[in-house]
Amino acid sequence: MPESSADIDVLARLRTEFAASDGVAASVSVEAADLDRVREDRSGRRAPDRPIAVVYATSIDDVQRLLRLATATHTPVVPRGAGTGLAGGATGGPGAIVLDLSRMNRILELDPIDELAVVEAGVLNGDLNAAAAAHGLWYAPDPASRAISSVGGNIATNAGGLLCAKYGVTREAVLGLAVVLADGRLVRTGRRTVKGVTGYDLTALLTGSEGTLGIIVEATVRLRPRPEGEPVTIAAAFADVEAAAAGCAAVTAARLRPAMLELVDDLGLGRVVDHLGAAAIAGTPVEHLAPGEALVIAQADDTDAAVRAARIAEVLRAAGGRVEVSTDTVAAERLIGLRRAWHPALAATGEVLIEDIAVPRSKLPDMFRVIGEIGRRHGIEIPTLAHAGDGNLHPNFVFTGDEPPAEVWAAADELFRAAVALGGTLTGEHGVGILKRRWLRDELGDDGYDLQRGLKALFDPAGVLNPGVMFDVSNEPRR
Repeated sequence: MPESSADIDVLARLRTEFAASDGVAASVSVEAADLDRVREDRSGRRAPDRPIAVVYATSIDDVQRLLRLATATHTPVVPRGAGTGLAGGATGGPGAIVLDLSRMNRILELDPIDELAVVEAGVLNGDLNAAAAAHGLWYAPDPASRAISSVGGNIATNAGGLLCAKYGVTREAVLGLAVVLADGRLVRTGRRTVKGVTGYDLTALLTGSEGTLGIIVEATVRLRPRPEGEPVTIAAAFADVEAAAAGCAAVTAARLRPAMLELVDDLGLGRVVDHLGAAAIAGTPVEHLAPGEALVIAQADDTDAAVRAARIAEVLRAAGGRVEVSTDTVAAERLIGLRRAWHPALAATGEVLIEDIAVPRSKLPDMFRVIGEIGRRHGIEIPTLAHAGDGNLHPNFVFTGDEPPAEVWAAADELFRAAVALGGTLTGEHGVGILKRRWLRDELGDDGYDLQRGLKALFDPAGVLNPGVMFDVSNEPRR
């Protein structure tokens, strides 16, 4: 329960604002289980204490009323969807209200002619794809958590996944947004047309803004025709991870665009095998890997899949890979399932800090070499996988205890700086959140950082929208 008089007053106003006709607070929870649940997300980061309350919104009006109250009382609001974020950006702490959007989960429109859908923020990716499939369409953004992550949360973090090399990150699929601003105003951005260049692109600005500029309550998203025919899958074993990265860079240099190009290192594969058991890998290329070998999984789709797959296989062989090509979709799903089992396998052995950097694709071998050097220097293993088709790497740190130890953060610091030095970025798809805010200025530079802080102040002058996310406000006075 809230302890300060200010929190008690805010809670009383919340209960009044959201009281049902019988006087019971229908959309507000202060139950310990609810408050503890929203203190953390999939990043492993846990807020130091409970928030004031969780408000479960079911309509745009709910969100507007909450933000008007929050601005009037200078109370922080932390927006939250499915809680699958990996940067600590939706974790509610002391003095905050968590705005849970998961109950705003309606598909409002699905237009097969204009190939678009209008959805509420809490709609799950998997549910949208299931609805689109009935019309021969699909929603291309493909985060690994697609079955359980929400469209609104994916837009807020500009999420990516396995298919970004060919189909792009979430931003490429967002046509328009409905956003509630800090003062409760509803703003609609974007369009339903294929083209549109009127004014500043507020849709693109709000995509990836992590709830710091406004609350995404509705989205108009682009759907695509489902690829024709069956995909063709390529598996290539390499002597080590640097050789595998060089093979992936060669695919890019050959101007081939596989739908999927994933690289899994030997450290992670070993943990997957330990977690799933020998039966899970039987009959897959993983069964025949020698110690130290890394695996590349590529997939070509659509009508030219066979021709494209043959060219990808040729490039990987020339780079030193031991290559298998398959048109068996069941076998392909088993292989990709091993890739998707990466994080559960690591989580079974301890707490996991899942990092997210990206470098130019030609620099993949350099980044993998640096990761190995950093791990050896700090005496820790850093299992790493990559969406190699777009240069996005996920170094992982497994540890025990509530917080990563000092050597993990020291190694992560070196990783981030090395990625930026190679022309890359701190985050390719997870967002800055709380976990990476200390490095944001390093990448943006002083002028870029101050400009972005200015945008935050313009959209949210009272500073109530997800304070502490992206920008550190720990030393700033509460207004």
